[in-house]
Amino acid sequence: MNQIPPSPPFSKGGESPAEFMEDAQGRLVPLALVKPIDRARDSLVYEIVTGAKLQSAALSGFKNRVFDDIQAFVELSGEQYGVKLGGKKGNVTLVSFDGKYKVQRAMADSLVFDERLQAAKELIDQCIHEWGQGSRPEIMALVNDAFNVDKEGKINTGRVLGLQRLDIRDEKWLRAMQAIRDSIQVASSKAYFRVYERVGNSGDYQAIPLDVAGV
Repeated sequence: MNQIPPSPPFSKGGESPAEFMEDAQGRLVPLALVKPIDRARDSLVYEIVTGAKLQSAALSGFKNRVFDDIQAFVELSGEQYGVKLGGKKGNVTLVSFDGKYKVQRAMADSLVFDERLQAAKELIDQCIHEWGQGSRPEIMALVNDAFNVDKEGKINTGRVLGLQRLDIRDEKWLRAMQAIRDSIQVASSKAYFRVYERVGNSGDYQAIPLDVAGV
């Protein structure tokens, strides 16, 4: 294991900088009072963090180069047809000549609902009330589940949109579904890329992991 210094020591009142370490409360603790195991733990943490920051910076640089290279290639390809392609949006899949590798660039939109979702919920509640005992229990469960908020107070977008798949022809229900569609707003868009390697001679591909957990 490469040795690096523990957390930076400090001087106080003219004392030698090597005689104190700062604790989590910002207090200067004499080294003589810091247990060897605590100093060893501190050194290990700083070593791991230093390596993590270097790897994070390298991965960030690689990510930026990949996006720039893909966009440059898309523009180059467009020029073959006299077309100038602008912007970095749009899903793109690039496959190597031998078919062993492919790179995908994709856009993921983060969706939110505006105030019209409340109108949709009110219309749905009216439907269920009017249907009374004829309401199917599974539909009521889906509705309640869709409008439940998570721990962060957010509504699950997928569950709300999933209500539109229910084959219900009630006029008020259809208005509620339209209100849901109208309330959808794109809060943000995030681009990402994935790199795949073909599994043997099959038509299946597996992702080359670029995150720590997937390695």
